Amino acid sequence: MADLATDAVVDPANWTCPAPLRDQPVVVMGHGGGGALSAELIEQVFAPAYGNPTLAALTDSAVLDLAGTRLAFSTDSYVVRPLFFPGGSLGDLAVNGTVNDLAMSGARPAFLSTAFVLEEGVEISVVGRVAQAIGAAARAAGVTVATGDTKVVEAGHGDGVYVTTAGVGLVPDGVDIRPQRARPGDAVLVSGPIGLHGVAVMSVREGLEFGVEIASDTAPLAGLVAAMLAVTPDLHVLRDPTRGGLGASLNEIARASGTGVRLDERAVPVPDEVRSACGFLGLDPLYVANEGRLVAFVPAEHAEAVLAAMRSHPQGTGAARIGTCVADHPGMVVAATGLGGTRVVDLPLGEQLPRIC
Repeated sequence: MADLATDAVVDPANWTCPAPLRDQPVVVMGHGGGGALSAELIEQVFAPAYGNPTLAALTDSAVLDLAGTRLAFSTDSYVVRPLFFPGGSLGDLAVNGTVNDLAMSGARPAFLSTAFVLEEGVEISVVGRVAQAIGAAARAAGVTVATGDTKVVEAGHGDGVYVTTAGVGLVPDGVDIRPQRARPGDAVLVSGPIGLHGVAVMSVREGLEFGVEIASDTAPLAGLVAAMLAVTPDLHVLRDPTRGGLGASLNEIARASGTGVRLDERAVPVPDEVRSACGFLGLDPLYVANEGRLVAFVPAEHAEAVLAAMRSHPQGTGAARIGTCVADHPGMVVAATGLGGTRVVDLPLGEQLPRIC
């Protein structure tokens, strides 16, 4: 207990959350975690500054009508540490993350831009590995890296390599996918096991071993979405549960649509190695990041056919129905637990595992 009696000054700016920092006047790590602090930063700082109807939708990608053509447009920055991890790298995330944000609007991704921020002193070979990974991931996703930019900051003012990508894609006629379209009765589907990416990154970063190597699930999802749309164009909501995990995505959808979500926790596919790692570290798998999974809200009459199409695609072999959209408890996610009880799955304040993408 002697360590607790020191005169050290506690600096909230160094906390990573969850922590009650809503009145904190400086940016903290939790503001980048995809939870309540991220939402407040957007709602209180960025949305008022940029205010326009297109931005107000707050979707993974904006759908724009340009000269009669519907385009999806998205941008994302990637600051993962370490740069390379089992199953992927910064370069894979930079492509797949933006491709997947476009796909969540039903778009067929077409072109990307890349912007590198390099720290003085980083090895050129490291930059080359990231660039090679971007090129390979873009080819696998069927997109073209069409333009880019590079900036360098002084040593000590960066962390090796940061990458920002933006992307555009075409949205098919008759497709209207957005969180506001969730309806009571919709089936809630997930495309596969959750939590792999966050645990994979954490295991390398912290030097932890769990008996087996856990690999990131990073992958492009546009092909899976196309297979689902081939069953019906009337998919109501798609979301890739990255920062904040499945729990944050379900909360965002419930709040945007004014509906509730009833989740069957036993039906959520959590790999044994992820469950064990989370149990050891005191983490909830529902809040651990994914980079190659999607959650879908689908009209009940199409649920079985869409689920079958997902399971027939390489990126959806582990797809499962995990819940139902309900009229009860609007804006809330309530899970039925394996012990027969219920619990509220709230929107996390920050991120259990910061800088995982």
